[in-house]
Amino acid sequence: MSEARLSAVDAVEAHVRTYFEGHPVEAVDPDLGPERRDVVPGLRVLVVGPGPRGGAWAYVTAGCWAAAQEDGHGPEFVMTAGVRDRRFIDLMAMIAYYHCGGHRLGLGHSMPIGEPWTPGSSCDHLLVSLPYPYGPELEHCRVPGGHVRVLWTLPVTSAEIEFRRRHGHEALERLFDEAGTVPTDPYRASVA
Repeated sequence: MSEARLSAVDAVEAHVRTYFEGHPVEAVDPDLGPERRDVVPGLRVLVVGPGPRGGAWAYVTAGCWAAAQEDGHGPEFVMTAGVRDRRFIDLMAMIAYYHCGGHRLGLGHSMPIGEPWTPGSSCDHLLVSLPYPYGPELEHCRVPGGHVRVLWTLPVTSAEIEFRRRHGHEALERLFDEAGTVPTDPYRASVA
């Protein structure tokens, strides 16, 4: 991996560690396999435990921007969960590969998981949204040579994705607000 890419990955990790000061943070090298690793070289998933900013776990990619930035801009992704589980590390690696492999995820996009988010969950897609639980402090990150936007990957149902297609992203987010959706609850009822 080039020195510039490594510097960008390190900058994202430093940003996440600063934002989550007082939380345990572990950098994990996910097992992508050799061919996928070439698409997202140097990818780390930062696993953030509960702490002063909240009781949930956060999983953050560090390496998407370095692998697929355009004109100095690109995303990294965060997912919120109620527990620490290797499954979420693997999902973040899958998101990174999907994005860097040519699908270019951005605000308002969605991605099929291909199975339930967790066993027994009706959520089988991820919706890319603003990182509402964390705010602009986590969302905006400067890296050498550009700017990273950390976006939230929210587990959603197929029915919610269909609703978004028909009525728009903001209409779906209003339904989440009205229902008081708990994003870390894998067994929550669909709002659509």
